[in-house]
Amino acid sequence: MRVTRPFPLALPTILLRPTMQGIAWMVLSGAIFGVLNALLRLITLQLPSIEAQFLRYLAGAVVMLPFILRVGIRAYHPNGLIGQLWRGAAHTSGMLLWFMALPHLPLADTTAIGFTAPIFVMIGAVLVFHERMVWTRWAAALIGFTGVMIVVWPKLSGNNGFYDLVMLGSAPLFAVSQLITKALTRRDRPEVIVVWQCLTISLFSFPLALLHWVWPTPLQCSWFLAAGVLGSCAHYCATQAYRVADVSATQPVRFLDLIWATLMGLLMFGDLPTSSTLLGGVVICLATTWAARREAKAGRRALAVSRQNRIARTAT
Repeated sequence: MRVTRPFPLALPTILLRPTMQGIAWMVLSGAIFGVLNALLRLITLQLPSIEAQFLRYLAGAVVMLPFILRVGIRAYHPNGLIGQLWRGAAHTSGMLLWFMALPHLPLADTTAIGFTAPIFVMIGAVLVFHERMVWTRWAAALIGFTGVMIVVWPKLSGNNGFYDLVMLGSAPLFAVSQLITKALTRRDRPEVIVVWQCLTISLFSFPLALLHWVWPTPLQCSWFLAAGVLGSCAHYCATQAYRVADVSATQPVRFLDLIWATLMGLLMFGDLPTSSTLLGGVVICLATTWAARREAKAGRRALAVSRQNRIARTAT
């Protein structure tokens, strides 16, 4: 089987320690997802949400075709189809709820509510993968979650409270998907996981999409192709993050996604951030900055200890 070259996106991170690589990949993933979510919200205001879900992931599979054809289909055969199907089923379920609520909520609120997922992911990482209980990661996650609650709490009593809860219901399903992704990275390359995510979600979404089908316009088709490119890049970055670092190390920086969502909502839909959104964003930024600095210092200490051990072994 031919080995594919790494994506160009991999080049800027090679000089970083594994944990900082994972953080950098996750920050990049969140920024791309911010643009993608703004585009998908625009689409769901015009087309049924389940159809948008199907076409978004079908487009993701289409844009990956050149990579597949370049190296051959066998290079993208997964080492275990069952895991890919379970991941697809979990993610499809979460996306059904996410797309249902997306047209009814500002992007900042959508993103903020989704930030409950990192808490579920970190708990699962400890229980399933037996990752170490690093107190700084948990502290950063809890502070970030406090920032999320500052954003969301005033809105839960409003007219869109029902859709806030629908969006909240997608969080544990996405957490399950991310934990399965971490397991899959042990045996499959990130690009293989991304391709099979697009294929499985398209497969599971297709029957429901047919029930509400509306033919998209040529312009909307171009939007879906753009969404396919953005989605594949974002999921590739996230999968790389899970491959090189502990899951729990990458989760605190996901709270930065609120900043990207607020900016995109303001630019594309005129969603002015409320005072609670701004205050929550400040709390989230403080938490993620502190977490990244702690991880960087821990990485430098670990490198120094490793060098000292090598010197000691050489001396003896």
